[in-house]
Amino acid sequence: MKDLCIQLANAPGALAAMGDALGKAGVSVEGGGAWLGTEDSAFGIAHFLFEDGVAASRALQDAGIDVLGVRDVILTRLKQDTPGQLGALTRRMAEAGVNIEVLYSDHTGNLVLVVDDINAAQTVSDAWSQR
Repeated sequence: MKDLCIQLANAPGALAAMGDALGKAGVSVEGGGAWLGTEDSAFGIAHFLFEDGVAASRALQDAGIDVLGVRDVILTRLKQDTPGQLGALTRRMAEAGVNIEVLYSDHTGNLVLVVDDINAAQTVSDAWSQR
C-alpha cells in the first residue's frame, strides 16, 4: 500500500477532478482525507491510500493534478472499544524515535501511518500487533 500526498486547488470540483481521474484509470481509493491549512489557503493537501501507488500517481499526473510524494505506510489496528489505544501506540512510536507525519484510517478500519522511519515503525507495529 502507498500513501500519495496530493496538492489540490481550494476550489469547487478539485476533489471531483481527482476522483474522476482515478475512476477513469480504474484506480480505487483505499482510505485517506483532505484538508486546508487555513480557510484562505489557495491549495489543500490530501493524503490517500492506494494499492497501486504508481498507477494512482500516473492517473493524477496525467490529469494535471500535483502528486507531491508517494510513500510506504504502516497499517495497524487499534482496539476501538479500549480507550487510550491511540495514545499508547503513538507513545511507543515516539519512544522508538519515530515521527508520525500523517495518520488516517483506511476503509477496513486499519490505522494508516506515514512515518519518517519505516523500519523502526514496522518493528513497533509488529510488537503492538502481538500484544
